[in-house]
Amino acid sequence: MNTSKLENALNPSIGDWGTYYIVIPAHNEEAFIALTLQSLLAQTVLPKKVVVVNDNSTDKTAEIVTALAKNHPFITLVNKTSEALHLPGSKVIQAFQKGFETLDAHYDVIVKLDADLILPNNYFETILNTFAKDPTIGMAGGFAYIEKNGSWILENLTDKDHIRGAFKAYRKECFIQIGNLKPAMGWDTVDELLSKFYGWKVVTNPSLIVKHLKPTGANYNKTARYKQGEAFYTLGYGFLITSIASAKLAILKKKPLLFIDYINGFWKAKAAKTPLLVTTEQAKFIRKYRLKKMQQKLF
Repeated sequence: MNTSKLENALNPSIGDWGTYYIVIPAHNEEAFIALTLQSLLAQTVLPKKVVVVNDNSTDKTAEIVTALAKNHPFITLVNKTSEALHLPGSKVIQAFQKGFETLDAHYDVIVKLDADLILPNNYFETILNTFAKDPTIGMAGGFAYIEKNGSWILENLTDKDHIRGAFKAYRKECFIQIGNLKPAMGWDTVDELLSKFYGWKVVTNPSLIVKHLKPTGANYNKTARYKQGEAFYTLGYGFLITSIASAKLAILKKKPLLFIDYINGFWKAKAAKTPLLVTTEQAKFIRKYRLKKMQQKLF
């Protein structure tokens, strides 16, 4: 490979590789959506297309996006009507799918982004270079930080090797192989597990600090309290792994009683014979993978 071709392969900003599209589901985000879009406009490598899906908003979300789109034609608005109930997982991914369906297939990376984020200016340049340097990387992302007492601190709800659902970037081939995103709670875990099942790497970069302007789950309805346990069931975890994962998450959220809700959600899903999000073979892989990770932390 000659020098120019090597430079192009390693630097998407100067090569033919590196086209990325973004889909942003948005429900009543008038307080944040302009900040998110401005942080995209400030990127050192701009997206080719940004689709904001206005999901049944009753505020000025649509007007704000439309105003910005007038001067930036790569930003488009799609309106979607749905139930007002904010259940985690299904609603946001249905909105994502609505936006994704408006896009063509001429992208290298597809991004699902929340509407309440401020990204560092080099975020997507770094993400694209990560993909370009290793063709086995299927997903990449940074870390979410929240403001507390005037300081930005890590929103420590997950393992450091997990990419938060608020900002997921997928290599096209990986995205296709995992079968798009699942419209259910747990979608941002099953995507990574399926990526690993198919041999893709999932990479997080601690230098990419994303400001998350709204606490995770702030708008979730109380009816969603059993959904996490249901998600563990549909991921094929089984009761042992569900119990350990439920205890860990309840502790991280500093709400021990959530453990009971999660376990009840698991048993409700099992009793209802809720369909799994994965195949029997994939579920077996997932349980083995999860147990191995737990054993590594213990020993």
